[in-house]
Amino acid sequence: MRNIENIPACGDCHKINSVFSKLAKDELNILTYEKGCNFYKRGNIIYQERNRISGVYCISKGIIKLYKTGIDGREQIIRFAQKGDIIGYRSILSQELACTTAKVIEDAVLCFIPANLFFKLVKENSDFSMKIMRLSLKELGEANKFIIDIAQKTVRERLAEILILLKDTFSLDNDHYLQVSLTREELANLVGTATESVIRLLSEFKSDKYIELNGRRIKILKIDVLKKLGGIN
Repeated sequence: MRNIENIPACGDCHKINSVFSKLAKDELNILTYEKGCNFYKRGNIIYQERNRISGVYCISKGIIKLYKTGIDGREQIIRFAQKGDIIGYRSILSQELACTTAKVIEDAVLCFIPANLFFKLVKENSDFSMKIMRLSLKELGEANKFIIDIAQKTVRERLAEILILLKDTFSLDNDHYLQVSLTREELANLVGTATESVIRLLSEFKSDKYIELNGRRIKILKIDVLKKLGGIN
C-alpha cells in the first residue's frame, strides 16, 4: 500500500450511478477533501474479518474480493467489488467487527471515508440513506440466493451460474474473454466446492465447446447454454 498524489474526484463515481450519485455538489466536495486514497497491489489485504475498521472504502480502480474463512481455513468468496462500489459499510453502520476479509485481486486505488463523515452523510441526506439501504438489501438477497443454490444445485449447475455471474459483473472483452482473472482455487471458493472439481468441470465445459481456456483466462462461447445449465432465466 502507498499513498497517491492525485486523489480521484468523487464526481467520477457520481457519474457511474454509485451510492454517491445521490450526494449534492457541496457534499461531494467535502467528501473529496476529507477522504484519503491509497494504491494497493494484488494480494494486499485491505481489512480482515473479526477486526474493527474505522471507515468505509470506495473502489476507484481495480477489483477486490470479499470472503469469509471457514474453520478449516478455506475461503468462501462472498462477492467482488469494483469501480464505484463501497466495502466495509455494513460493519460501520452496525458498529460490529468486519464480517469479511477484503483482498485485492487486481491492482487497485481505494478511497477511505472516515466513519464520522459517512454517518454524517447518512443522517443528513435521506436519498443517500435510501441508496445505502437498498444496496444492503440487495446484498442480503444475493446471500440468501447463494444459500439456496448451494443446497439445491449441483456443482456443475453452480459453475455455469457463476460463469454467467462473472460475465454480468465484469463483462467480456472483444474476444469474449471474462474481464477478470481468477485462480482455479478462487473459482472453486466462489462456487463452493473443491478445486479439483472445478478443474474437472472446466475441462468438461471446454470439451463440450461451452468455453475456451487460456491459462487463467476463460472465453465464454455459449452464453445461452450456460444460462440454461445454471437455471438462469
